[in-house]
Amino acid sequence: MMKRQFNRMRQQLSHPNATIRAQEATELLSEDLLQIEQRIEPAKRAAHSVSKKLQACLQGQCGSEMDKRVKKLPLMALSMAMAESFKELDTESSLGKALEMSCCIESSLAKIVAEFEIALEHNVLQPLNKLSEEELPIILKRKKTLQKLISDWNTIKSRLNQAAKSSSNSTGAGVGPGASSAANKLEILKEEEEEVKRKVEQCKDEYMADLYHFSTKEDIYANYIIKLLEIQAQYHRQSLESLDSALAELRESHRQTEPSFTTDIPVAGYYGVSLETHLKSLGREIALPIEACVMMLLASGMKEEGLFRLAAGASVLRKLKSSLASGSSALEEFYSDPHAVAGALKSYLRELPQPLMTFELYDEWVKVASLKDIDSRVQSLRDTCSRLPQDSYNNLRYLIKFLAKLAEHQEVNKMTPSNIAIVLGPNLLWSQQSTGDPMQLDLSSVSSIQVVVEALIQNVDTLFPGEVDFNVSGMFMPPTNTEPCKAAPVEEPTPVTPPASTPTLLDGEATSRDPETRSQPASPAQPRPSSEAAGPPAPTMTDNTTRKG
Repeated sequence: MMKRQFNRMRQQLSHPNATIRAQEATELLSEDLLQIEQRIEPAKRAAHSVSKKLQACLQGQCGSEMDKRVKKLPLMALSMAMAESFKELDTESSLGKALEMSCCIESSLAKIVAEFEIALEHNVLQPLNKLSEEELPIILKRKKTLQKLISDWNTIKSRLNQAAKSSSNSTGAGVGPGASSAANKLEILKEEEEEVKRKVEQCKDEYMADLYHFSTKEDIYANYIIKLLEIQAQYHRQSLESLDSALAELRESHRQTEPSFTTDIPVAGYYGVSLETHLKSLGREIALPIEACVMMLLASGMKEEGLFRLAAGASVLRKLKSSLASGSSALEEFYSDPHAVAGALKSYLRELPQPLMTFELYDEWVKVASLKDIDSRVQSLRDTCSRLPQDSYNNLRYLIKFLAKLAEHQEVNKMTPSNIAIVLGPNLLWSQQSTGDPMQLDLSSVSSIQVVVEALIQNVDTLFPGEVDFNVSGMFMPPTNTEPCKAAPVEEPTPVTPPASTPTLLDGEATSRDPETRSQPASPAQPRPSSEAAGPPAPTMTDNTTRKG
């Protein structure tokens, strides 16, 4: 009986063993799966190579947030350099104006680049990295495991064949302890062979499933490359549209700029006078140049594209500033040029001996800009605003409220809080330099100032609660034939219309600047009664224009 059992095992293992021993993982696959398997390794190399080269094309720091990425871009460094450079040129320099406008353009392009790179990372780089580093390596690892199991299977079959031959020789000599031991060994090897065979079949099924899964997702992998080209096309279209629009504005502004060969004469009046002195001398709480320009822009300039960014003609701006500073009421010729009004407001802020946000708090503002947490930043902004002198606080609140209303029309005027901060930030805050030139800012300072001013505009209702009566002095009212702008003051007094259509000045404010409107001048109310000996009228203080708590 024992002898017959050994002979059956030997017959089962003698002939098939030669072919099974040389069997490879590929021999277990069908023709279609074999073709799919041949694409795995090249696909892995392609995904790895493309993702590596694509990542090298990125200008920003991979994986960083939007704000951090934008700051690190070469285009933003160029924008900062332009912002720093145009401050060293006088306000009538055509080069300075070109640099000022180009600064905003380069900043916009930097944001487009950052958005493009973030989209590229999310939709192309990350999927390619996952494909080359996770999905395909898992399939290749499964193939190696299958090959190892097949090799083990072949080895144990060889041992089983050798054991069968030895047992056959032992049984030929007769039944005894040696024959019984050989039979037990054969049984053990047979069980081991069955276990390895089961593992081979299981691993083969898993490997085939991986190959079929790869085959079904190959079109998705191809879409990663198509998505790359689509994102690139969108980036170039958006950049070109932005450049075409900006270049048209820049060329138009440059054509309107008239070269001035006259000797620069300082503008008398309120330009270059400290805020405290100006307010005290007129008994006001909002600087007249600020209120006048804001009221004019509220009436007609809120939907003007590129306001504060596009420069007015040099001679027009100088004439407007001179008219305002001299107290002239003949301002009709300027009403149709809101860019000149915006330029006069920027010039007033820039020529203050001390910035509106003060030298003393400069370091505090910079620290606020470095905060990443939104809630912490807003709280620090509130704390820093509360430390401003009362005059600076009132005028900053008034101005930021206006800028927030300007930003409400960003779809039309293209002046987002970010763009407003870029062109106005350096006019609201600068460091006190030993040279006495407050406008020489380094790149990091310019960036910090822009972050702070943008945050002030975005969080205006939290930082400066309540509404503002922009016509705080009661001097101005919207023209009767102009449709009210959405940005008009919420709490508007009811002034008495004077007989003339041009603005007049209150007693004691004969040297102040009058506001402009685009279509026709704002009409002031009748001056409040006051004694000649009393001097300038006292400011009208309201809850909406003073700091609370």
